[in-house]
Amino acid sequence: MLKRLEPPTNDTITSLSDELGIPRTTIYQWIKKAETDKKKISINHKPTSKWTSEDKFHVVLETASLTEAELAEYCRRKGIFVDEIKTWKEQCLKANLTAMEDPRELKESLKEEKDRVKMLEKELRIKEKALAETAALLVLRKKANAIWGDPEED
Repeated sequence: MLKRLEPPTNDTITSLSDELGIPRTTIYQWIKKAETDKKKISINHKPTSKWTSEDKFHVVLETASLTEAELAEYCRRKGIFVDEIKTWKEQCLKANLTAMEDPRELKESLKEEKDRVKMLEKELRIKEKALAETAALLVLRKKANAIWGDPEED
């Protein structure tokens, strides 16, 4: 019936309804159901390496309750391998194993690090000033020695 609505025949819904004695609303429902079924069965033509994490997670959820035979059928329909699904499932399970740090602890440690940086910068400025002063004293001593001579020579 639905094939008669497709090319090359392109019969109209009204003509099919009159010819077969089926209400038009029923035909429209069949078309809608066929479209949703087609979306469910459609094969993802992207290679699995380009699938998003959401796509992979969705597949893991869909296949979680399937038997081995059903899983194999699902994989054939989608164009993927059973091993890929098992790998994705492991990745999903391991995703939350990393310990989440407490935001308060992170904030406190950040504050401590900022305070430490400020202290080190202050210490560095003090040492730079002392170094500059020492260098200036050495230059002055050298000039004084050049003008008045070395006091050790006397």
